Amino acid sequence: MDWNRYRFRSVWELPEPPARVYAVLERAEEYPEWWPQVRAVSQVDDVTGTARFRSFLPYELEIGARMTRRDPGARVLEIRMSGDLEGFARWTVRARGTGTSALYEQEVVVRKPLMRLLALPGRPFFLVNHALMMRGGRRGLRLRLANGLDEP
Repeated sequence: MDWNRYRFRSVWELPEPPARVYAVLERAEEYPEWWPQVRAVSQVDDVTGTARFRSFLPYELEIGARMTRRDPGARVLEIRMSGDLEGFARWTVRARGTGTSALYEQEVVVRKPLMRLLALPGRPFFLVNHALMMRGGRRGLRLRLANGLDEP
């Protein structure tokens, strides 16, 4: 087993329509406004940017991101990541009942030296750290949508 390889899958059930949810997720540069663990997002051009993340544990991750799929019709957003994490992340937004199901998938290899060094003993903590980050994002998105702050 490669202790530096991670595969994540989270589903956020939201009461708002898929078009509203997709519109917020599409604007990655605004994530720091509603997702506490996303510390900064900088757009380089139409398809590339950088981001910094920090959750509960005292370390930051910095990545470069390149949009590989932006499909409003299918409501899919996907990026390739480089830097402290190498791999991809994808949002797939679908109607579910009267609301929305937002599926987040991520497959990465950790490149940050300290995390690689602590790969085996740190893995349970890294997994919890990620879960806390996703919980913070889900809460932040719900509040943003509930308070009508999702307009560009």
